[in-house]
Amino acid sequence: MTAVYRWELAKLLAQKRTYLGLGAAVVVPCLFIVALMVETGGPERVPFGRYVRETGLAVPFVALFFMSFWAFPLITSLVAGDVVASESQNGTLKTILTRSRERGQVFAGKVLATLTYTAAVVVAMATIGLIAGGLAWGFNPLTSLSGTTVSTGHGLALLAASIAVYFLPLAGIASFALMLSTITRNSAASVVGALMFALLMQLLTVLPGTEGIRPYLLATQFDAWHGFLRVPADWDPVLRAVWVCALYVAVPLTIAYVVFLRRDVTED
Repeated sequence: MTAVYRWELAKLLAQKRTYLGLGAAVVVPCLFIVALMVETGGPERVPFGRYVRETGLAVPFVALFFMSFWAFPLITSLVAGDVVASESQNGTLKTILTRSRERGQVFAGKVLATLTYTAAVVVAMATIGLIAGGLAWGFNPLTSLSGTTVSTGHGLALLAASIAVYFLPLAGIASFALMLSTITRNSAASVVGALMFALLMQLLTVLPGTEGIRPYLLATQFDAWHGFLRVPADWDPVLRAVWVCALYVAVPLTIAYVVFLRRDVTED
C-alpha cells in the first residue's frame, strides 16, 4: 500500500498540471497583496477584509474566502479529474491492473495521492500568503470575527485549524472529480464536470427557495472555518462540515471504487 502511494505521488510530481495548480495557489495570494499595496481600497465586506493591512495574519484568511469560489475547485479538479482518466487514455492502466498489485491497492493509492495534493495546495497558499502578508504588514495580533483581539500565536493555531476544516469540502470536490475520471476515462470531461459540480453547489446557496438545504450543500462548508474565529468558538458549523463532507467524499469514492474494480482492462 505504501509503495503504491509513493508511486502515485511520484507520477503526480512528474505532471505539469500538478505544478500549474501549486503555482496558482502560490501566485494568487502574492498578487492579492500587490494589489492591496498599490490600491487604497480593500475587501471591506469579506471576513478579515478590513484588517488585512493591519496584520499579515489576515491575508491567508481572506485568500481562503476568495479562492473557494473558483480557484481551489479548479486547482483540485485539474489533478483529481486526470488521475485515472489519463492512464486510460495513454493505455498504461491496463498494464498496471494486470500486474501483481491488487486493484483495491491501486485505487487507494490514487485516492491518497489526490488528497495529499489537495491538502498541499491549501497549505502552500496559506504559507505563502502568511509570509508575504507578514513581510508587508507584520505579524501583529488578529481581530477575531467577534471583535476581540487574538494573539499572534493563537492566530497561527486558528489558521492551522481553519485550513484543516477548509480541506474537507475540497476533498469532496476531489472525490467527485476522481469518480468522473474513473467513469468517463476522459480528463477534460472530468475536470469540467467537477468544476461545474462545484459551481452548481455555489449557485444553490444563493437561489431562493433553497434555504432548507443550504446548511448541507458542499459550498456552504467552505465557510465552516469561520466558527473557529469567533469568541467563544462556534463548533456547530465545524461539526456539521465534518459529517456532511464525509458523505460528499464517501459516496463518489464508493462509486468510483466499484467501477474501478469491475473495469474490463481489455477496453483500455
